[in-house]
Amino acid sequence: MEAIANLLFEARSLRTLPRSGYQFLGAGRESVAEHTFSITFIAYVLSRLVPEADGHKITAMCLVHDLPEARVGDLNYVQKLYVDADETAAIADLTAELPFGEEIRALLDEFNQGESLEARLARDADQIAFILELKDLSDLGYVPPGTWIPSIRRRLQTDIGRQIADAILATERDAWWRYKFIDRNEENQ
Repeated sequence: MEAIANLLFEARSLRTLPRSGYQFLGAGRESVAEHTFSITFIAYVLSRLVPEADGHKITAMCLVHDLPEARVGDLNYVQKLYVDADETAAIADLTAELPFGEEIRALLDEFNQGESLEARLARDADQIAFILELKDLSDLGYVPPGTWIPSIRRRLQTDIGRQIADAILATERDAWWRYKFIDRNEENQ
């Protein structure tokens, strides 16, 4: 059980590990754990919209996809040009004493290879989460996120991922509550 406790503490450490790419946007911030929640929830939604996909596998991939960052950090694209993080060694060390370590390694390998339907959906969830963040910042008046969105959208691999991204981009960040609590009340007056 000590290995399990260590895994849980390690995963918990992602709460305080900031995602590093926000420095280039000039706005926004997010921890790796916040990002993980976001993409895991998006993966759940995708799994409901694509019933032929294994929903458990998609959400599990998203849940563990950034776990190695507890050991190697969150390297942004600029840092990756100069720093070669050994995620394979991090994953091997992280999972060595776990009774389900091979399952975590297999999920990470499948996610990183990006070939199965589940991996493509999980990778789309990762990009959709970023599109949500960028759209939120853009709606708040920040200009740089709007210039990033087209390139992030091009990374989407599935039709359903593109449809969700388009819906996000066509929806104001606060529409979900404005209609219920402001717009509808104004219509009734």
